[in-house]
Amino acid sequence: MINHTNRNLRTGLFAALLVSIAINFAAASDAQQDCFDSHGFDRIESCTRLLETPLPPAERSYAFAMRALAYSLQGKFTQAITDYDRAIDIAPDFAVALNNRAWAYFKSGGLESAESDVARALELTPESPHALDTRAHVRQATGDEAGALEDYEAAMRYGGPRMVKLYQCGLQAHGLYNGVLSGIHTEKLRGALETCLKNPGCDPLPADEECRKPTS
Repeated sequence: MINHTNRNLRTGLFAALLVSIAINFAAASDAQQDCFDSHGFDRIESCTRLLETPLPPAERSYAFAMRALAYSLQGKFTQAITDYDRAIDIAPDFAVALNNRAWAYFKSGGLESAESDVARALELTPESPHALDTRAHVRQATGDEAGALEDYEAAMRYGGPRMVKLYQCGLQAHGLYNGVLSGIHTEKLRGALETCLKNPGCDPLPADEECRKPTS
């Protein structure tokens, strides 16, 4: 009688545990989808819920990086840098996180830290158009016009028509480029870039909400 009762109790507890695991797994899966999906709406909340669950190191690092990206897009660069720190502590060679942390440092005025991070990102991914663009911005901000132009040119070379269109659209918004958004690099575009570089406040990238359709 005692053994039978204990067996039933253990069976019941085990079944309840399985249900709990299944619920937690489903919740984690939903949070993972919303956190990792580049078009997720509530990414910060989803990544936070995901980070409260057990995760393999690579996924934990990625979740921190995605939450950091969401903070950065909201202009919350201090929070973004903290999360990028956590992501990079787990995965020191996470090139995308290094570049994105460099961008967060750049946007918050930490040019030396930005320069160090983007240099490491480019050691890992020397043909990354995004890292080349970040370094171009850093060089422009520090007065290195020649280096910035070289990096913007390389970003277009490796980034292809979409990257070219971004610069065309951004420079058009400044009134420096009046050509079509062709995605083709021309001397007219190079001249617009050179003019932009003479003004530290000129950003050849468009605002986030601009150029969405032309560059998609």
